[in-house]
Amino acid sequence: MRTSRLLLATEREDPSDAEIVSHRLMIRAGLVRRLAAGLYTWLPLGLRVLRKIEDIVRDEMDRAGAQEVLMPAVQPAELWMESGRWDHFGPELLRLRDRHERDFCVGPTHEEVITDIVRREVRSYRQLPLNLYQIQTKFRDEVRPRFGVMRAREFIMKDAYSFDLDEAGSRRSYEAMRDAYRRIFARTGLDFRVVEADSGAIGGSRSEEFHVLAESGEDDIAFNDAGTYAANLELTPAPPPPSRGPAAETMREVSTPDVRTISEVSRRLGVPPERCLKTLFVEGDAGPVALVLRGDHDLNLVKASRLDGVRAPVALASPDAVREAAGAGPGAVGPVGLGVPVVVDRWAAAARDFVCGANRDDAHLAGVNWGRDAPEPATADLRNAIEGDPSPDGRGAISIRRGIEVGHVFQLGRKYSESMHAVCLDESGRARTLEMGCYGIGVSRIAAAAIEQSHDENGIVWPDAIAPFEVALLPVNAHRSGRVRDRSEALYEALRAAGIEVLLDDRAIRPGVMFSEMDLIGIPHRLVLGERRLDEGAIEYRRRRGGETEIVPLEEAVAHVAARLDRRSGEG
Repeated sequence: MRTSRLLLATEREDPSDAEIVSHRLMIRAGLVRRLAAGLYTWLPLGLRVLRKIEDIVRDEMDRAGAQEVLMPAVQPAELWMESGRWDHFGPELLRLRDRHERDFCVGPTHEEVITDIVRREVRSYRQLPLNLYQIQTKFRDEVRPRFGVMRAREFIMKDAYSFDLDEAGSRRSYEAMRDAYRRIFARTGLDFRVVEADSGAIGGSRSEEFHVLAESGEDDIAFNDAGTYAANLELTPAPPPPSRGPAAETMREVSTPDVRTISEVSRRLGVPPERCLKTLFVEGDAGPVALVLRGDHDLNLVKASRLDGVRAPVALASPDAVREAAGAGPGAVGPVGLGVPVVVDRWAAAARDFVCGANRDDAHLAGVNWGRDAPEPATADLRNAIEGDPSPDGRGAISIRRGIEVGHVFQLGRKYSESMHAVCLDESGRARTLEMGCYGIGVSRIAAAAIEQSHDENGIVWPDAIAPFEVALLPVNAHRSGRVRDRSEALYEALRAAGIEVLLDDRAIRPGVMFSEMDLIGIPHRLVLGERRLDEGAIEYRRRRGGETEIVPLEEAVAHVAARLDRRSGEG
C-alpha cells in the first residue's frame, strides 16, 4: 500500500473528549471516527487491525473444531421471553418494534438465537459435540459510553456456543475453548492473565475471564508470582484473620461532631483505621441489612450479593432508611444495640477494643468488644483482598493489577437449553436436555487493549501480529531524487513479493513529518532510504519498540526485516 492511495487521517491534537490513551491515539492515528455517543466508524488503518485480529480468532476457532455461522443482529422478543431475559436483562437491551408492532431487540449476545437453531437442527447424539461461532456486531445501550471503542454501545464480538450431551462432554468443550483463547491472545502479542470470574447476567456454573494487563483497566485482578492463582478481585477470598485477643478497654461514648468518615474518626480519636469499624446498610429482602467491616477494608459487592436476605445487585440503603432503622445517619451507625440483621466481615469480627458509630448523630463508641458490648456476630468473608495477602492456594502473596477484559468463557449448563427445550436423543433413544457453554471475545476491544498496553510518548507500538502494516518504507526526499525513488520502488516490490506487508510513504513531505506520523501509527518495523545511505549501498532499519537504528546492506534489507517479524503460530 502507498500512503498516496491510503486514507491516512492523522491528527495533531488530542480529541477533547478522550479519557484514556487508546481513545486518544485511535483518533489521532486515524483508526476510528466518532459518529455518535458510543458509535464509531472504522477507517482503513483501523479496519486492517480488526481484520488481523479476526483472522487469528478464526484460525484458532477452526483449529479447535468450531464452525462459523452468522446470525441476525435483530432478534425477536419471543426468544428472550422463553429464556426469561426479556424482562430481566435491563436497559442495556435496545428494544424496538417493527411496522407490525412486533417486539424485537438488537442483540447484545446470542444465546437465545443459537439455542433456537440447535433445537431445530440437532436431533441425535451423533451430531454432538457441536460448537458454533460468529464474528458480528453487537449492541448494548450503555448508560454512559466512554473510553472510545473500549466501552462503546456498538462493538464487534466473536461469540461461540458449545452443545454436548452431558456435563463431562461440556467440560471438554470448555477446556478446548479455554486453550484456544490462550493461543489467540498469545498470538496477538498481549500480556494477559486468565482469571476466575463471576458469571453475571449470562449465568452458568463456571466462568473465567481473559484480561490484558494495563493501568487503564476497569477491573482489578489478583494473582501470585508463581502463576498458580489468578482471579477477578471480586472473587478472591480474603485470608483467615488472626485470633481475637481479650478485651483491654471499657466501652465509652465519645462526642464526634461533624465526623463522618473513617479517616476523620481515626484522626479525631487517634485510633488507626483498622481499629475503626464501619457499618454499611444495604437493601435487603425484608428491610435493610447491616454489613460491618474494618475501616481499612473495602466491601466486596459480589461476596455481599451472595448473602441470604441481601438483594442483588447490592445497593446502599437510602439515608432516610438508615435513620429510620438506626436512629442516626450514615457515618454515625454501628453494631451495638442495632435492631436489624447484622453480618460482620471475619476480619472485623477479630477486632477488639474497636471504635464504631453510636447510633446517635455526632457520637461514636470506643473500646467496644464483641460478646460483651455487642452480640457475637454472624460472620462472612465480605472484604476485598488486598496487595500482599497470602495467595489462596498457599503459594506466596498476591499482587493486584488493573486488567482489561477481552475474553470470557462460561460453562452454562442447562440454563438456556432447559428453558427453551433444546433436547436430542441419546443412544437409548431417550430425550436429553443439552449442556451448553458460551465463549466471547471482544474483537474491537482487543485493538484498544493492545494500545493501552503498548504505546509511548510518540504514539502506538503495535505487536507485529495485529499491526496495520508490518513495515514502513520511508524514502527521504524521493520527490527530489530519482535514485531514491527508483530504489525505494524496487525495494517496495521486493518486500511485497516476499509476503511482507509494507506501507510505502510516497508523499512529498518533510522527513520529520513522515517519521512522526509513522511513530503515531505504530508500524513495528521501519526502513529509511536516503541519498547518503544509498551512496553507501545501505539502508537504515529500526524497530518501533525501542530499537536502535541499524545500518543494513541494501541487498540484505528484505531478509533482515523478514528475520525480525514476529509471526506467532499459536503452537504450544
